[in-house]
Amino acid sequence: MRDNLDQLNSPATAVAGPAGRSRFSMLVGLSLLWGIVIVGAMICVARYSVTPGAVGKVPAHWPESSLIMRDVERATLLMFAHPNCPCTRASLAELAQLTADCRGRVSAQVWFVQPVGTDPQWTNTDLWAMAAAIPGVAVAVDHEGREARRFAAETSGQTLLFDQAGQLQFQGGITLARGHMGDNPGLLAVEARLQTGHGDVICSPVFGCGLQNRVTLSPTTLPEAGKP
Repeated sequence: MRDNLDQLNSPATAVAGPAGRSRFSMLVGLSLLWGIVIVGAMICVARYSVTPGAVGKVPAHWPESSLIMRDVERATLLMFAHPNCPCTRASLAELAQLTADCRGRVSAQVWFVQPVGTDPQWTNTDLWAMAAAIPGVAVAVDHEGREARRFAAETSGQTLLFDQAGQLQFQGGITLARGHMGDNPGLLAVEARLQTGHGDVICSPVFGCGLQNRVTLSPTTLPEAGKP
């Protein structure tokens, strides 16, 4: 018994207790720091997902300098897209639903911007294939982003709706946030205007990447077949 007491009261034992507590405190501190980093990252991602892209001053009437063919018998919808923007996948999915719900009421076109200095194959991505697979939707390359500039489109997924006379009826995005699908004011406004001729919202935020961004954000090259 006396030996056990002597061992507990020895200098080595006295040091071991504070050292253990120090290591425990360090582990707790590191765990808290790691938790703060994770929470901070989650907040940044969430904030980014609901941060809209830039929007220019879209002309109120179809630009006379545009080379895009406008439908004079029904509404014309234009969507300008970055061929490598992951956020645009949701925009195209919503466009597919929109054109299905409003079949025969709209002439829809998706224009993939090819910025200056990029290879012609740069627009040949899975997003192109996704857009081309939507029934009734025409897909084309906007060389050097000329048409995007004429229509003051700056963010991928930006959607413009013009009536038969070329008057702007809606401009903005048709997704809830970056890469998120679901009912949203932009989509509902476009559907309302196509189905009833009326709508409360004429402008909504656009969630996507900059159209003139020359960075390949999510490259997935596809065969050339099927592309004009």
